Amino acid sequence: MAQIKNVSGTAFVVAEFRAEENRQADPLYQDWIVELFLNADTRHAAELVAASFPQARDLVRIRTKYLDDMLDKQIDSHFRQVVILGAGLDTRAIRKRVAGVRYFEIDDAATLTLKQTCYQQQRIAADVTFIPGNYVTDGAIDLLKQNGFDVDLPTYVIWEGNTMYLSRDSIRQLLAKLRTHVKRFRLSFDYMSESVISKTTGDPAITRLVESFANMGAPWVSGIRDVRSLARELSLNVIENFKTSELYRRYWAGRPLTSSIFGFYAVCTLGS
Repeated sequence: MAQIKNVSGTAFVVAEFRAEENRQADPLYQDWIVELFLNADTRHAAELVAASFPQARDLVRIRTKYLDDMLDKQIDSHFRQVVILGAGLDTRAIRKRVAGVRYFEIDDAATLTLKQTCYQQQRIAADVTFIPGNYVTDGAIDLLKQNGFDVDLPTYVIWEGNTMYLSRDSIRQLLAKLRTHVKRFRLSFDYMSESVISKTTGDPAITRLVESFANMGAPWVSGIRDVRSLARELSLNVIENFKTSELYRRYWAGRPLTSSIFGFYAVCTLGS
């Protein structure tokens, strides 16, 4: 099992939080595949993060539910290519397998090899193109084109748990490349506000969360102040943009918000 350190290692913490929804009385989603990647070490790492900031669990569950639902909508709208950037331990290529839909996952070789090995051991057929590489330094479009991606087909891109680790320039460049090279696409991603990254929310618990990821060697470096302004700069359309506080109330009606973090963390879908 990979060491729970750096950005790749934090994927196991996120996977643990995602898996916890399986054991809820009325789950928002179910992801039994993710259990293949987990063990005592990953549970311990997740417990350490949750002890520092329990709401981290709900942040992961909310974004998983949102992205699952959005993927279903795009498939129903005849998007036949799905790209998952910085895929980590994402299992949607298995859970959301649909005839005629091709998945592409880009991440570091070690993470993708682990996934492939786990799938093979369990005899799970994965109709997905695994692409080892760094989509920032190697270029997402170049990596995709080298692996059979068709820039002319409608494409849905999932960019989950990535933007906070990238510079603002890297975020802009990726969006610009997609707009330039992919004929029609929609892209969903999550992001923190700039005040979370700068530790100026006024909430010491949020500061502890930021510091807990930095202590794992995965510091958050970038937030987005105004996603609509960013979209305008890049000639993209904002299809949806929700603070997770809005989705929290939708998914768990009547449950009180337990932290101000939900007002500083959002999910968004842009389109060309």
